[in-house]
Amino acid sequence: MNNIITPDKLEKYFSITQKAFEIVKKKIIKGKEKEAKEIIDMAGNYILDAKHFETQGDYVLAYGALNYAHGWIDSGVRLGVFNVTDNKLFTIK
Repeated sequence: MNNIITPDKLEKYFSITQKAFEIVKKKIIKGKEKEAKEIIDMAGNYILDAKHFETQGDYVLAYGALNYAHGWIDSGVRLGVFNVTDNKLFTIK
């Protein structure tokens, strides 16, 4: 059973989400800048929330915030806002 969010697991998901976040900021499709800004802002805010929760020792909320951040990123990929090809970091059609 996998029901514990350890510091190692949290670090792993911070790394994955931060890497995806940095990539999409450089892969905005022309004409989609407005949508990209909204997605990047929301994902960035959730990453900041996750860092805050981590410093408070609340790994559950930190993990949840990271999942929301990555969800925003993936939604942008699926909606054609970002041009990425890495199917390990992103949900690609």
